[in-house]
Amino acid sequence: MTSNPSQPFPRVPVSLEFFPPKTETGIEKLRGVRQQLYALKPQFCSVTYGAGGSTQAGTFAAVGEILAEGQQAASHLSCVGATREKLRQELAQLQAMGVRRVVALRGDLPSGYGMGGEFHYASDLVAFIRSETGTHFHIEVAAYPEMHPQAASPQKDLQAFATKVKAGADSAITQYFFNADAYLRFMDEIRAMGLDIPVVPGIMPIMGATQLLRFSDACGTEVPRWIRTRLQAFGDDTASIRAFGLDVVTQLCERLMREGAPALHFYTMNQSTLVLELARRLRLLEDALP
Repeated sequence: MTSNPSQPFPRVPVSLEFFPPKTETGIEKLRGVRQQLYALKPQFCSVTYGAGGSTQAGTFAAVGEILAEGQQAASHLSCVGATREKLRQELAQLQAMGVRRVVALRGDLPSGYGMGGEFHYASDLVAFIRSETGTHFHIEVAAYPEMHPQAASPQKDLQAFATKVKAGADSAITQYFFNADAYLRFMDEIRAMGLDIPVVPGIMPIMGATQLLRFSDACGTEVPRWIRTRLQAFGDDTASIRAFGLDVVTQLCERLMREGAPALHFYTMNQSTLVLELARRLRLLEDALP
């Protein structure tokens, strides 16, 4: 399975997602990874936020470094289990840092917590950010082309997305997926509802089989049977898994770009090699390199 380089497709902007490392070694490694990936001239780099705000210090530290490196940075924020005062302080801190973009999520609670707190849905957080900071922040929200795993039905999931948009979201980033038709159908459905914000596909490079399949099952991402069986057949052959994965994800991105996806958001997993190879295959580096 190979891509056809003679078939043109429009170049699109990219954004990158990182998670805050827990060790000094990880922090230093991520600095090097970011420098490599800045060759893509990303629109922004986002940093994830642990369950219940458990990584807030690491998240904000990484965001601060990205800003100091001359890049636009977006902090994830989650609201379940948070208080209004805590979020008010975090928003003020981000404003003082010069952050202009946030990714507003409901989030997961740490183990052992109930559904307490003043916020229950991401739409509550979006509305709170707007009421507190006006238009200071560009607000990203999550979208689920294959339905959020906790949604009662596809219709209710679409309504939840609509509520976030109406609360003030500017754009959305999807959960990663491998089925382009799911994204295209989702776009048709939200456009029919009158929702016209940009929805950027989230792209997950395939780095390994076991972890990917386990995580996909947990978060509700469908791994098509033909992909799943090929990955499982490779066993522990990491090189073959990654080569196959590059072909699969390259073709996915090519189709999304041809179908009008406004950008691509790469879940880097704090690694650069596969993202850079995808960018090379997609010709996203040609105009970005100095």
